[in-house]
Amino acid sequence: MSTKAYYNDNLLLTPLPHDPTYGYWISPGVEFAGKTERLEVSGKGALDFVDYYGGEPNRFTNVFLPLTMKYRTERDEWGFTGGFTRDNTLMGELLTTGLVLRFTQRNLWTVNPTWAHTITEKWAFQSTFQFNDSSYQDGGRFGLVDYQVFGGSAGFVYRPTERDEIQLTGTYNNFHTANAPFGLRATYPGAILSASREFTETMKATVYGGPRFISTTSQSGGTSQTTQESIWVYGATLIKEFEQARLQVTAARDILPSGFGLLVQTDRLSLLTSYDLAETVTASIDLSGYWVSGASPIARGGTLPENQLFYCTPKLQWKFSEWWRFEASYSYRLRDAQSLSDPATSNALTLMVTYYPSKLAFSD
Repeated sequence: MSTKAYYNDNLLLTPLPHDPTYGYWISPGVEFAGKTERLEVSGKGALDFVDYYGGEPNRFTNVFLPLTMKYRTERDEWGFTGGFTRDNTLMGELLTTGLVLRFTQRNLWTVNPTWAHTITEKWAFQSTFQFNDSSYQDGGRFGLVDYQVFGGSAGFVYRPTERDEIQLTGTYNNFHTANAPFGLRATYPGAILSASREFTETMKATVYGGPRFISTTSQSGGTSQTTQESIWVYGATLIKEFEQARLQVTAARDILPSGFGLLVQTDRLSLLTSYDLAETVTASIDLSGYWVSGASPIARGGTLPENQLFYCTPKLQWKFSEWWRFEASYSYRLRDAQSLSDPATSNALTLMVTYYPSKLAFSD
């Protein structure tokens, strides 16, 4: 159970005149996990009861219901990740795509089963299936479009040593708008080659890259138009752990669906670091920059202007007792786009107190 006080001087990241928004969150939640010799199950149920006042008065409820399962045999592993999320467009979708949408609630269903088969000591086969269904409350009023994405991937993993892994994967995704006056459908198959290495027990690096072949068909007024484009996606991540600190650096490009009813190309550079000031006090900072452009036409026609988003979030956590934790964070965000005459900035302050009750454990 946590309680959060919140203040933001520009919640919508708009360059237009605006008033500050302030409010409070009450967030109960419960986690569960079970494990046998072959089966692992874990999940969570959490709610956010949110009241906003001032510039953007609103009252809403966020819901988080993730579920993870794994079942293992001698050579096979079946898995599942998915669940239901109800949040707002300035939470999960903003931090995934870097694209600022109008403020409204989003319902997201995800279903991702997996299967992995060990062929030899060094070779394995892996496959995944993906289904996402995203819808927006009053989306038409805000210019947002419901959409679905389904697809999958399959490939081989080669482990030449205990510290190295090379993977070649073929992917296929199908994106289409739903319940929209203007339709758009896009397929984007591709291939990814990735390599990872554990240099030491505290240092690991991963690099990957490959092409996406995007075919987009837009329909409007009884006519349709098809476009073709090839985009390379790539990325690199470095993780380093120290005795009292942890550092993660990521640079990546990806093709992602958006509530604007199109696919976007997001280039992201991020730095996440934390340091243990004391046994119960941890300081961290999250720095990220996004460069966003359209990877497909907008469902209603036209193209997406280039967007940039930068944010910096320092945070301080203090576990002042066995069951209680205090957290204070500040976030600075800057948004710029070709369609804006001036960049928009926001400053947000959050104070949160969380209570962790004792765990209940059962075993045979």
